[in-house]
Order: sequence, then C-alpha cells, then structure tokens
Amino acid sequence: MIPRYTLPEMAKIWSEQHKLEVWKELETLVVEAWVEEGIAPEAAAIAVRAAPEIDPEVWKTREEITSHDVAAFVDVLAESVTTGGEWVHYGLTSSDMLDTAQGLILKQAAELLQERLDEFFDVVAQKAVEHRNTVMIGRTHGIWAEPTTFGLKLATWAFEIDRDRTRLAAARDTVAVGKISGAVGTYAHTPPSIEAYVCGRMGIGIEPASSQITHRDRHAEFLAMLALIGASLERFATEIRHLQRSEVGEARESFGKGQKGSSAMPHKRNPIASENITGLARLLRGYAGTGFENVALWHERDISHSSAERVALPDACLILDFALVRMTRLVANLVVDTDRMLENLASTRGLVFSQAVLLALIEEQGLTRDQAYRIVQRNAMQAWDEGLALHDLLSADPEVKLAPKVLSRCFSAEHFLRHSGIVFERLSALSH
Repeated sequence: MIPRYTLPEMAKIWSEQHKLEVWKELETLVVEAWVEEGIAPEAAAIAVRAAPEIDPEVWKTREEITSHDVAAFVDVLAESVTTGGEWVHYGLTSSDMLDTAQGLILKQAAELLQERLDEFFDVVAQKAVEHRNTVMIGRTHGIWAEPTTFGLKLATWAFEIDRDRTRLAAARDTVAVGKISGAVGTYAHTPPSIEAYVCGRMGIGIEPASSQITHRDRHAEFLAMLALIGASLERFATEIRHLQRSEVGEARESFGKGQKGSSAMPHKRNPIASENITGLARLLRGYAGTGFENVALWHERDISHSSAERVALPDACLILDFALVRMTRLVANLVVDTDRMLENLASTRGLVFSQAVLLALIEEQGLTRDQAYRIVQRNAMQAWDEGLALHDLLSADPEVKLAPKVLSRCFSAEHFLRHSGIVFERLSALSH
C-alpha cells in the first residue's frame, strides 16, 4: 500500500522484518518440537532459539541466488548457528512455513482491526446518545419521508458496526490456522504432534485436512469480511456526503484552520474524508474478488494464489485500518447543524406528517384505508404543487372531520418518536 494510506501499527505487522521474525519463531518451534519427539538434540533448539534475527538485506541477497524466498531464509538461518543448523526446516515444505506464519500474521492484523472497530463503535454510540432527541427529516429515495432523529440514524450505524465486529472475529478465527503436514498433507515426514506443538504455541488453529496448503476459502472469507466492513463505512460516508450537500446542510465534516476546500474556489468545504473512504471501499471489494479467484488451485496446490496474496492481504488490511481510523475521527469531530435540521423540517410544510393523518382518519372517522389515503394524498399533492401547508389544507377540507386537537397531534414530531427510546435501551445494553 502506498504510504498515504498506511498507518504504522498495521504497517509493522505486514513488514518484511516482522515476517522474518515470525518465520524464525516458527522454525525454532519446529526444532523444539523435534526435541520433544526425542529426534533432535536439545542443543539444536537452544542454538536456533538464540540465533540472531535475520537481516532482510542478507535474506534478499541469498534469494537472488536461490530464486526461492523460503529456501533463502532456511539457508541463512541454518548458517547463522554453530550447531543444529541441519535441523532447521527438518521435515517441512515451504507451505508449512508460509501458510502457518501467515495464519499468525493475519490473526494479528485482525486483532488490530478489531481494536479499530471497538473504538469506532464507542464514538458512534456516544454520538447517537448525544443526538437521540435531535429531530430531523427522515428521507427515503432521497425524498422527505417522516421525522426521525439524528441519534436514531447513528444508532443504526452502531448496531451495524457491532455486527461487523462479530463477523470479523469469526473471519479471524477461520483464517488463523496453520499446517505442518508436509508436501501433500500426508504427515509423511512430520507426525501430527509437530503440528500440534507449533500451532498451539503460536496460538492458532490447525487445518484439519491441508493438502499442501491451508485452503483459500478461509482467506476469501477474510477478504470478504474486510470488504463488507468497507461497505458499512461506505454507507456511513455516503450519508454524510448527502447531509453535507449545500441544499441540505444538516451535518458536515470539520474544517480545520488553514484547510482549503478547492484550489480555485475559496468558499468550498468539501466532504473529502467521506469521499476518500468511499473510494477505499471499492478497493476492498476488488481484493475480495481476488480472494475468491484464489480458492480454486490445481490438485494439492499451485502458486497462482501466491503473487495475488502478497498484494491483496496486506493491502486490504492496511486500507481498512486507515479507513476505520479516518472514519472514527470524522464522526468524533462531525459538525451537526441542529438549527438547519429544524429549518428543513419546517420547510416540508407538514408533508412528512401525512401518515399520522391517514391513520387518524381511519381510527377516528372510521374511513377505509383507501378513502383516508385519497383524502390525504389529494391535499398533499396540492401542498407540494402550490407551496401550501398541509395542516391548513386538511383543516379546510370538508371531508376531514377530525377534532382540531387530534389533527394538531398528527403534526407533532414527538408523536412520531414516542416509542423510539427502545432503540437506545437496546444500544445501552449492547454498549455495556
């Protein structure tokens, strides 16, 4: 991933230095497992454990000779010890090391993303409670619908983020597996106890039937879950973009001192963070597609997945990490214009209260639903076309025989929101 969208914590997890550290730890654990089996001498495990970390440049120089990254690593590690070098990579094939190490790295990346999601949830939930009574227009199809609150809008985000947390945890557990079962997964040269020892100490699961690799449906699921979280972020970002439109103006991204919205138009304050996150979500969906393409390999394995994974897995994690941090900051600093929300609600001339009148005509006057609907719709269309207030039109309509108090209650936002507290009770329970 380009530096612009890379944060240091996730970059460290996917760095070559960290990868080599994980490879060395895995190779050390394998030697220790052979000692446990009574095959390798204890001195070999001690020597490999004490070996210095592999210098990435030395490793790359050796790879220029071997044209094989794992073989180069094994050579350099074995040569770095004065005794026991022959036990490095004993009984293993490359995928034993690559896939098992990658399982651990993916687990670490997922755990960092989980922390980011937790932070994002907390910010959104807090903002939802803050604005639980901030009345605004609800919109469907981009058209005025009925009154809602900004807090209710944000509450839907919070529950979706929580579902994302659950899905990510499941995908983490699915992808965080290893295998030490040999060239075609038969355990021909390494008994299952070696695998159990290594994976157990690395804190990851075991692929129960591995052929030569851990199977790529796991990685496809992981990438799909990252893309789904990205889709959630895109939903939230798209909403902010709509609310920031000049004609709406109900919420907007914060605008820092010295910030410029346009190189040409000094008045501009654009939703750049939301637009940025929308674009990054597209990349995540692309990487999810790559994950699905990697599932079908030839026989016990090929390496058509390898080159794609070297890009897709780290980049997807880095992209989502960046997007989550940016979206968390965006929501935390979001400027909410409550006055504009009320102005926009008033500008509807009461149209958004139409359903309450419809139901009152059925309940109070005993009209059929179709009769009530046609009366309210006729007056609503006149309000739309002539810029009149719906309440006034209904009051003057001889077919509407509702008591003034009943009709006025239909045009109360509180009447629409009287049961919405249940959502915040559920959110409070979830937050705790």
